[in-house]
Amino acid sequence: MLAPIAAGAVIWQRSSSGDFEIVVIHRPRYDDWSLPKGKPRAGELLPVTAVREVAEETGQGITLGPRLGTTHYPVPAGEKAVHYWLAAATGGTFSPGDEVDELRWLPVPKALDLLSHPHDRALLDGIDGLTEITATVLLVRHGDAGERKEWSGDDALRPLTAAGRRQAGVLRALLPLFGAQQVYSAPPLRCQQTVEGLAADLAVPIITEPLLSEDGYQTDPAASLQRLLDIATEADGPAVVCSQGKVIPDLVGKLAEAADLGPLDVRTAKGSYWALFFNNSSPATLAALRTDYYDDAVG
Repeated sequence: MLAPIAAGAVIWQRSSSGDFEIVVIHRPRYDDWSLPKGKPRAGELLPVTAVREVAEETGQGITLGPRLGTTHYPVPAGEKAVHYWLAAATGGTFSPGDEVDELRWLPVPKALDLLSHPHDRALLDGIDGLTEITATVLLVRHGDAGERKEWSGDDALRPLTAAGRRQAGVLRALLPLFGAQQVYSAPPLRCQQTVEGLAADLAVPIITEPLLSEDGYQTDPAASLQRLLDIATEADGPAVVCSQGKVIPDLVGKLAEAADLGPLDVRTAKGSYWALFFNNSSPATLAALRTDYYDDAVG
């Protein structure tokens, strides 16, 4: 039997007085106060589950932010794992029901007092700082395009395979959950094809970025890193950047080192993404706050 899994979110907003508040819900079936979460539907990816369950239980629309972690606790079918994201509320109206009959917006100290379960309370440790994110970059490795040695034409024109197109479809569904607004891509066709559907959905052009190709990165890694940071600050909302396998791991490693995040496994599968969150801690400095590597989507 597969271990049960679920996904949810810690939803936050600023009150009219500027205070940081999160959502806590009451479930009459268990008579407990908890964080919104739920089980995935068949074939549903966990970020999609988190957004859907939040809407069903709280009536709130959300934009996903950093991963907060995974809680574990025993249930009759085994140990349940619940994956959580921090998520900014984008509006909505709560309607009491059989599953959730009360919702409260609370400052974190009061939420900690009310929450019934230790595994929920543990997720709130240090959460206030994560609300200071000023920029998001969703750094994507292009989908599957076969092997370079098996392609006889110009490598820049090597297209996605059927598997790569499926991966692009998954990314097309997932990246808007993080509020994607603009789309950038290295010049190779396989990179452009990976994000063209997303760009069409957002009704924005794909901005070509030669510095974020393998050739551009090998020529001047420092300039490529600076270009990524420039995109983070200049983009009007979260930006999607599609690049290549010999670029992304080194870029992510450099960002993690600069932000003192400790050693990361920076291997990056085709069709996967890193969600990179930045904090404008001073006028001239960008520091990565948290990374969220996600490749379950591409199977």
